[in-house]
Amino acid sequence: MKLILVAGARPNFMKIAPIIRALENCKKNNSEYRLVHTGQHSDFNMSEIFFNDLGIPDPDYLLNTGKGSHSEQTAKIMIAFEKICLNENPDVVLVVGDVNSTLACSIVAKKLFIKVAHVEAGLRSFDLSMPEEINRMVTDSITDYFFTTEASAKENLIKEGKPADHIHFVGHVMVDNLLYQHDNLLKSDNSELEFAELKKRLGQYIFVTFHRPSNVDVKKKLMEIIGALNEIAKSTPVIFPVHPRTKKMLKKFNVKCSDNIILLSPLSFKNSLYLWKDALSVFTDSGGLQEETTVMGVPCFTIRDNTERPVTVKEGTNIIIGTSGDAIIKEYQKLRSGIKKRGSVPDLWDGKAAERIIDVLYK
Repeated sequence: MKLILVAGARPNFMKIAPIIRALENCKKNNSEYRLVHTGQHSDFNMSEIFFNDLGIPDPDYLLNTGKGSHSEQTAKIMIAFEKICLNENPDVVLVVGDVNSTLACSIVAKKLFIKVAHVEAGLRSFDLSMPEEINRMVTDSITDYFFTTEASAKENLIKEGKPADHIHFVGHVMVDNLLYQHDNLLKSDNSELEFAELKKRLGQYIFVTFHRPSNVDVKKKLMEIIGALNEIAKSTPVIFPVHPRTKKMLKKFNVKCSDNIILLSPLSFKNSLYLWKDALSVFTDSGGLQEETTVMGVPCFTIRDNTERPVTVKEGTNIIIGTSGDAIIKEYQKLRSGIKKRGSVPDLWDGKAAERIIDVLYK
């Protein structure tokens, strides 16, 4: 079996890493893979640093397709990826997540009669204003192997008419990576980490990330969210790794953060995990952090009106709070008063999803 693995944006790298480890540990002699980095995130702190941090080998192909509109980016990826498929002639193209690279490479593979495997298939927010939702829906419409992370994903796929025997509940490769990296942190001397002193000095703190267009591209909304965080920072320090998109809009709209908000550049996975795992809570609009905080038992408040990961709300520590500043402050005040949601780890989120994926593909 010959696989092409596709990674394009930061979350993809976290999901690809355990799949590569599973492939490397597999004793089958008739397997090989090629790793394609589409270059969707051209910022070093959003891409290459993750290859180093996660132990991913250098990509066999690096496509410089990072800049441009959604259409321009998707088109550039498709043109470049088609040449790779024609050169490599793989049996399966494996894509992860819901970014433009996921969509573009799936379409190319399918039109070349190559099987498509989608990791994290079936997740739905039912919000077509999200580019990721469109990517998810289109990718799943042409996928051959659906690898799901939770029960709702299978239900969605069945409702969309996908054959049940093509849907495989395997758990979550993001959790594989999280548990692997957490174990490494426990074994290492964390006093030497870059933010060890900061963490020690702050003691108790809030960890924040947000970058979605609905939260940062409208001045009034961005000011409202930052205003709420500034209010929180009066009593509890806030650690805020700033996504390039968010940084751009903060500057454009001249929105100022409190001095008690520690602004950081995008973090490596290790540094990010080291900081948020011991936070009082996480405020985010990231899908991945909703899941990771559930596994680690950290209270998570999602600054969105919906989620494509309902298991994190039903079983985990996640609460959807909307995007108003008042809601952010209200949840913080409840947390300070000792009201904290407790959750459990969803089924099969045990660190072995990648192995199950490889087993299915071999069979």
